[in-house]
Amino acid sequence: MTIRVLLVDDQPLLRTGFRFILEAEPDVTVVGEAGDGATAMDQSRALLPDVVLMDVRMPGTDGIEATRRIVREAAPTAHVPKVLVLTTFDLDEYIVEALRAGASGFLLKDVPPDDLIQAIRVVAAGDAIVAPSVTRRLLDRFAARLPSAHQQATPARLDRLTERELEVLRLIAKGMSNAEIAATLVVSETTVKTHVGNVLTKLGLRDRVQAVVLAYETGLIIPGAFS
Repeated sequence: MTIRVLLVDDQPLLRTGFRFILEAEPDVTVVGEAGDGATAMDQSRALLPDVVLMDVRMPGTDGIEATRRIVREAAPTAHVPKVLVLTTFDLDEYIVEALRAGASGFLLKDVPPDDLIQAIRVVAAGDAIVAPSVTRRLLDRFAARLPSAHQQATPARLDRLTERELEVLRLIAKGMSNAEIAATLVVSETTVKTHVGNVLTKLGLRDRVQAVVLAYETGLIIPGAFS
């Protein structure tokens, strides 16, 4: 299967660089480009990409609003593009909002080519990209902007989980991969995948990124409580 990618960035040179990298892969094709969020939404409707590589800061409609609209408008249909948000981290202070808007993950703009390609393949397959160290730093940094547990009705949702599933959710929120969770709990990766699937289904979450955000929102993970 060929992965159809839409490139969204207000810098033509960056789009050219990404296109050069991606089109060297036999299973990836760039179907379009956009220099702002409004054009990205139009291109997404017309081209039906599998993955949208989305910049955050752009003139007019920014990447967060574009992500929200692309995911929301496509949700009733059978084809919902996966959005990978691009950030410079030190400059962009909107990643949490982007994840909550429906992004399947995020990458730094200086991501190595191999990591970029792998990330696109992962989200195209229906998984999410959670860069553990960066995710923790971002959520810790912007925790004050997330609702506290007593402000949300969501903690009650955690009652749906078994003790083991709750433990798995904590480990997901700490940025652990399935292999790392399996090693920690001394179980097989297959068992972990089952637990992860149960957690997402019971909590009505789309992917691991939403699980991380929920863990912070409910107070299951306290910002700065782990290194």
